[in-house]
Amino acid sequence: QVQLVESGGGLVHDGGSLRLSCAASGRTFGSYTLGWFRQAPGAEREFVATISRSGRNTYYSDSVKGRFTISRDNAKSTVYLQMNSLKPDDTAVYYCAADDGTRYTPDRVTDRRNNYDYWGQGTQVTVSS
Repeated sequence: QVQLVESGGGLVHDGGSLRLSCAASGRTFGSYTLGWFRQAPGAEREFVATISRSGRNTYYSDSVKGRFTISRDNAKSTVYLQMNSLKPDDTAVYYCAADDGTRYTPDRVTDRRNNYDYWGQGTQVTVSS
């Protein structure tokens, strides 16, 4: 079992930056593949970024590639999402998620929502035009 708590959301202007954090407690943080998803009003929850257990491998949705960076600090049991060049279309509730990755290779990543076992409560990001 792992508990996830996101922070760092807020209101920012078009072109601005934010850094989201997700702190984990519970089982060994390094056991998990981690991901960020987002959900805009009236839309499905969609994949944003993922990072492997090893931290060596990352993968992004096309809509954020080149603007967002996912990273992890296993010593602090925290995963981050640095978001630059934000656009109004990035407005959503952002969720971090954890997938028990011990049955896979350390460099495995996944963008499939159903693969993730644990979810945080979400943090609101609003980008004004």
